[in-house]
Amino acid sequence: LVQMGNLLKVLTCTDFDQGPNFFLDFENAQPTEAERDVWNQVNSVLQESESMLAGLQSYKGAGQEIRDAIQNPSDLMHQERAWNSVCPLVIKLKTFYCFSVRLEKALYSLLTCLTCPPYTPTQHLEKEQALAKQFAEILHFTLRFDELKMRIPAIQNDFSYYRRTISRNRINNMNLDIESEVNNEMANRMSLFYAEATPMLKTLSTATTNFVSENKTLPLENTTDCLSTMASVCKVMLETPEYSSRFSSEDTLLFCMRVMVGVIILYDHVHPNGAFTKLSKIDMKGCIKVLKEQPIDNVEGLLNALKFTTKHLNDESTPKNIRAMLQ
Repeated sequence: LVQMGNLLKVLTCTDFDQGPNFFLDFENAQPTEAERDVWNQVNSVLQESESMLAGLQSYKGAGQEIRDAIQNPSDLMHQERAWNSVCPLVIKLKTFYCFSVRLEKALYSLLTCLTCPPYTPTQHLEKEQALAKQFAEILHFTLRFDELKMRIPAIQNDFSYYRRTISRNRINNMNLDIESEVNNEMANRMSLFYAEATPMLKTLSTATTNFVSENKTLPLENTTDCLSTMASVCKVMLETPEYSSRFSSEDTLLFCMRVMVGVIILYDHVHPNGAFTKLSKIDMKGCIKVLKEQPIDNVEGLLNALKFTTKHLNDESTPKNIRAMLQ
């Protein structure tokens, strides 16, 4: 992963509680014996994340073939060419979708570890550095995936062409081997997934919300404080020159920014009042300010994510100055 600056001794304090100084070592954190089982399980998922991003980045779409087929409805050659171009793409889209399901399970396991009593969120993040790092890596992957997906309108065009055509081809008995791979139920689930502007983020926020509602005995604060603590750790690392100047590469700054935005969005979905209210444990003004001080190319996608994938930004309770900062 991206090299994290060596000394990240971060003061995680918000206006509410003077948190301790602790060292969140995103660079060298190794799992302890207690963390190993969950770490291995999550690691087997994370190992595939780069190939998922590469697959999405190389996604070319079948736009031209589809246009030709639609313009020449009676020309069988064009119909077959479009169909044969779209099928492998749909298989690829299924791979990404199935990965999101595995990512959801991995996140669930991490949340279970990072929120369980008797420790505070800060103690968890201190004791379970390797799991905290994996949590950060999941968020980092998610925001990169969604930023790429937003730039590929072909995905939805290809998929809706596939769905329209498969019912027609069923009538014409065309080659439908693909149905064993993508049956109707799978196609419905994929359809919902790709209809989201930010599908991976939606998957994670739903997973976090489900985690909270399924763990009735676990105080909600255990989850929201874990998220707000990570947000403030990232914010402090970004805004404090003595930390950020130690980063060995610009990628590390981006890593921190993505993780900060990711936990803010999850917090906003899970906390009943969201991340933007005056009582929120996340210093939203400070977080947005840090983002706005970066080159716009690095943060445009992240500011958009805060605008369009949070739940409470447009609530009455959101201070006007915070909404103005995101306009």
